[in-house]
Amino acid sequence: MKDGFIRVGCTSFEIELGNVEKNAKKIIDCVTQANNEKVNVLVFPELCLTGYTIEDLFYQKRVLNEVYKQLEVILEATYFANMLFVIGAPLIHMNKLYNCAIVICHGEILGVVPKTYIPTYHEYYEGRHFASALEECTEILINEDYYAFGTDIIFEDYYHHHLKIAVEICEDLWAPLPPSTKHCLNGATLILNPSASNDLTTKSDYRRMLVSSHSAKLICGYAYCNAGLGESTTDVVFSNHHLIGENGVLLEESVQYENSLIYADMDLEKIVSERLEMSTYPTHNDHYHYLPFELDDVDFSLERYYDPYPFVPSDIKQRAMRCKEVFDIQIHGLIQRLKATHIKKVVIGISGGLDSTLALLVASMAYKQLGYPSYDIIAVTMPCFGTTSRTKNNALKMMEELQVTSLTVDISQAVLQHFKDINHDESVHDITYENSQARERTQVLMDIANQENAIVIGTGDLSEVALGWSTYNGDHMSMYAVNVSVPKTLVRYLVEYVSTLYQETPLEEILKDILDTPVSPELLPAKGNEIVQKTEDIVGPYELHDFFLYHHARFHYEPSKLYRIACHAFYQKYEPQVIKNWLTLFYRRFFTQQFKRTCIPDGPKVGSVALSPRGDLRMPSDASVTSWLEKCEQLSCEISSE
Repeated sequence: MKDGFIRVGCTSFEIELGNVEKNAKKIIDCVTQANNEKVNVLVFPELCLTGYTIEDLFYQKRVLNEVYKQLEVILEATYFANMLFVIGAPLIHMNKLYNCAIVICHGEILGVVPKTYIPTYHEYYEGRHFASALEECTEILINEDYYAFGTDIIFEDYYHHHLKIAVEICEDLWAPLPPSTKHCLNGATLILNPSASNDLTTKSDYRRMLVSSHSAKLICGYAYCNAGLGESTTDVVFSNHHLIGENGVLLEESVQYENSLIYADMDLEKIVSERLEMSTYPTHNDHYHYLPFELDDVDFSLERYYDPYPFVPSDIKQRAMRCKEVFDIQIHGLIQRLKATHIKKVVIGISGGLDSTLALLVASMAYKQLGYPSYDIIAVTMPCFGTTSRTKNNALKMMEELQVTSLTVDISQAVLQHFKDINHDESVHDITYENSQARERTQVLMDIANQENAIVIGTGDLSEVALGWSTYNGDHMSMYAVNVSVPKTLVRYLVEYVSTLYQETPLEEILKDILDTPVSPELLPAKGNEIVQKTEDIVGPYELHDFFLYHHARFHYEPSKLYRIACHAFYQKYEPQVIKNWLTLFYRRFFTQQFKRTCIPDGPKVGSVALSPRGDLRMPSDASVTSWLEKCEQLSCEISSE
């Protein structure tokens, strides 16, 4: 189970009703197929050994005796398989018949879980045949051996402690208080559900919602395997609808009415990490029985999808909705700050780049909703050595279209004077040369804000905050930072979204040109009126850094795992060595630039990843990055085949 990944599968076959021997052979074939695909955990449908719809044939000794006989055959034939799997069968215990999930690994029964909620409504009449699970865990006799029998059982991989498996059966999930709730509070990370849920119009949609929402609420993996072909169609039809979910996300789903094996690579480290951070996720000690098993540590190439752009929905409609949500949060954050401070004016430095453009658009919309005059937004462009006519003109045109107060303050002479004051050679284009300009711009904005009784609106984004790509006490500082938790990969789409609100206007064309402008601080002299200083040439591609940031801050992955999934997500775009280099730089900058984050201004949180020192990241500025860099140095660059 390298890097916390476990391959979980659901499988089904065409049931032969009451023919236990034939069904057992098909189960063995399915286990063999799944083992060849390196599936570690496999679940079959409810009562798959006999068929779910055999009605009063459940009482027949011919059926029940064959169940016990074929269990021996299955155990002997699947000893080779490096997996835990669950099959459904009727079993007798203490004078009652139970609808059971039998958990098997390496040719041995680990335990038996009976169904808790027995439906006897509408088309279901299980109460005629089956008893509900006992409250206490006991032992059941199967072929001269005793096994744990009950619902309070968790199967724990001896070598991989993140893998803790519990079982509930079909209706158990649909009940108001599913057994899996208690299972997860007692440590289970993966729930298996052998099911027989008939098909109805819209019912598949409900199943998807149920599995997805339940796995999200419990922060767990969930494998739901449904009955299908071969079951009786006297009154209902079953569709082989299998679902594999992880913490609210459906990883895999079967094609209905087809027998198939589906599987997904589940990230148990991610689940455990989420639970660790959530202080409202309680830990129970309900005297569960923890039964050990052992799986060999076999690696596999990931077949799981990792979105290269975790902050940006790929679906156009969803992306538009996300942009609207983020834009609204930014707007209302600023509105509340203006109301609370009783301030009517704001000052924004406008470069003609994406970040300052977004900040100005936020302010403009906030003022519209407040009913404040747009001229109380004071937009300041401050050309200097690296400013191009393209960015300056875009800034001025945008100010004009938004009808804000436009100021131009050329800071060149002030910066040159400053160079003289500190005895810096202006021909030396070093960090002093660059940061002097950034600090001069901030000083201008702050002083104008004093003159106008205004507040300075910060423009820096989340990606810059993560990398420390700002000048301390320069663009690093403001009085309210509306972009502070918006990642760079999303900023572009936000500006694009806002441009659609101004369709067929000059502003739309201006915003489109800004979107086409290279990202640059414009602190080095332009050549031929063209930008020479491109941010991504220096700090690396923002799409990579946003990917690193999301998984590092959200799930706290080891460098080796973060590198592995980055190579998997970007294998068609970046060579592994390139990813390794930028990942190393990411860790170095993320740790060493924490001192800037400890004193960043207030700003609205818009997503699950933010770096505010007041709420989201409490980290010492002098934390050592050595351990992370050492791990990066050890990374192998031979995984591009994934």
